[in-house]
Amino acid sequence: MKTILDRRTLLRGVLGGATVSIGLPLLECFLNANGDALAAGGALPVRFGLFFWGNGVLPDLWNPIGEGGLDTFALSPQLEPLAPLKHKVCVVSGTAVKMPNVVPHMSGAAGILSAIPLIGNTDVDNTFGGPSIDQVIAAEIGGETRFRSLEIGVEPREGLSFNAPYSKNPPEDSPHALFERVFGAGFREPGEDALVDPSIALRRSVLDAVMTDADRMSKRISASDRIRLEQHLDGIRELELRLARLEEDPPDLAACMRPTEPDTEFPDIDGRPQLREKNRAMADITAMVLACDQTRVFSNWFTYPVANTLFPDATAGHHNLTHDEPGAQPECHAINTMIMEECSYFLQALDAVEEGEGTLLDHSAVLCTTDVSLGRTHSLDDFPIVIAGGACGQLRTGYHYRSQTAENSSKVLLTLLRSVGIVTDAYGEGEGRVTEGLAAIEI
Repeated sequence: MKTILDRRTLLRGVLGGATVSIGLPLLECFLNANGDALAAGGALPVRFGLFFWGNGVLPDLWNPIGEGGLDTFALSPQLEPLAPLKHKVCVVSGTAVKMPNVVPHMSGAAGILSAIPLIGNTDVDNTFGGPSIDQVIAAEIGGETRFRSLEIGVEPREGLSFNAPYSKNPPEDSPHALFERVFGAGFREPGEDALVDPSIALRRSVLDAVMTDADRMSKRISASDRIRLEQHLDGIRELELRLARLEEDPPDLAACMRPTEPDTEFPDIDGRPQLREKNRAMADITAMVLACDQTRVFSNWFTYPVANTLFPDATAGHHNLTHDEPGAQPECHAINTMIMEECSYFLQALDAVEEGEGTLLDHSAVLCTTDVSLGRTHSLDDFPIVIAGGACGQLRTGYHYRSQTAENSSKVLLTLLRSVGIVTDAYGEGEGRVTEGLAAIEI
């Protein structure tokens, strides 16, 4: 008889005084007889991801030829690296970020990542007016995993994952540090004896005491202070949930494996960062993190708006080339093509992980986009958007949709929210607000 286990089952342990909890991939014991749902009921977990790069594209070399399904559109020169995944991606063209373009690059980034205008002193702050879409989704689906979300950055910068105005989630830009964080000394190989951490009971008793005091306090303070206190306690409740998962009994089953440890350093070579090498190390680690259900939300900040990154064989930094390279801008084209090669590698790493009757990519929705359309003009029209994965059957794949009316790009974001199970009637603020998704790419 087939052993049935709850999908939330975790491995737990302690090493060097640090407690760890490791999720399991989708083993057969978690699935129903058909392999398309959890044995305990409910759909397979859906993941959301971002792959973001700075400085836009060359629209004439980006937009696919033809529209519709697999047999009616052809990938463009800059999208050709996605050919192995053509049947698993949806290209959206012709939409526009309906955002006041007051700060070149950053206005578009805020629009496509949050659908909310920039706020504050935009010449200095460049802060989003609200959470980025990855954190909106993490707030809904990130509570059942070890990490609420995971941010990585191939180029060392601050990233654009916002919890709220002026509150960023800094990405990890070292593949080795990322490896150590999720698969280092605290990782327990499945099948090994789990060690009980005696500090859990003490930590829980401390939390109980804090919550008791908080309940007493809430009865004596004003309504506005009660709201502030409630917000403060959200983090404590999240810690309680993590402690509860640590106390679950671990199964003695084969599970996720530790990926290959990356190099400790990726130094620049002749002033050029090792973008390709770092991205591929990050991709392999992130795929296993997702497969082991340690997080369901990730963002890869490959490069950044206005970044003057020196790409291989380029004669100048990327941002400068978008403005200064004459003619058809062949160096910019080569850079965009390389970026999509690395995007393709990242997506193929997810697609290589089998889950039930599909793959990790099939059960994900990955938004691949940038901060402007044509870098030379900072245009927000005909915005570059690729969505990879079907979100467990919620999104159309192998498809090119071209808007003939310059629809609001925020429609794509609303569709993505709904594809991961978030029920909402609208998304965005101001000119970014929409009340309907992009029906053509929904199933």
